[in-house]
Amino acid sequence: MQATEQTFIDSNFREDELQDAIFERCLFYRCDFSRADLTDASFIDCKFIEQGDSDGCRFDYATLTNASFRQCNLSMALFTGAKCFGIELRECNLQGADFARASFANHITHKTFFCSAYITGCNLAYANLESALLEKCELFDNRWLGATLIGASMKGSDLSGGEFSPSQWGTFELEGCNLCRVELEGLDPRNVKLEGVMINQWQQEQLLSPLGLIVTPD
Repeated sequence: MQATEQTFIDSNFREDELQDAIFERCLFYRCDFSRADLTDASFIDCKFIEQGDSDGCRFDYATLTNASFRQCNLSMALFTGAKCFGIELRECNLQGADFARASFANHITHKTFFCSAYITGCNLAYANLESALLEKCELFDNRWLGATLIGASMKGSDLSGGEFSPSQWGTFELEGCNLCRVELEGLDPRNVKLEGVMINQWQQEQLLSPLGLIVTPD
């Protein structure tokens, strides 16, 4: 399926087979993609919420394996239980999106898994990513302010250039992460595991100030 500059209102895509579909500059208002198979589907410059609406489109338990969203407005979208392994979200508005129980991981065994997601340049303000497994993923240049990250694991991921609220530090795991270009206000190394974390030289002052250390120029 391929569509360009089409408008879909109250459309039901539930359980549809939409693998490899391409949608460009389309409008989706109050549409339901629940349990649809969107493997390798591509959405470019699409909007999934009508101005003034408080509810976005539904992707509950949809298969979004390797699906791509570029420059899309997915505000308030529901991704509850969706299969998001390999998903690509580039320069998207995901404000208030709900990823409750969404899976970005491929489990080999119960304790052995690997993750894949490319979420970059997105607005994730007030999104719900509680308990999400996003390890060793591309997650740079995102706005995370107000997002729920409690219990999430982003170990080894590239979080460079991200914007975080001071209260978010310590709510998720970030060992081995790239935190370059990130304001580290509120990050206390006494309370947060920072093994393997990468930072820029100018960030040392922010990181050490909770310890009472003063960093002076060379």
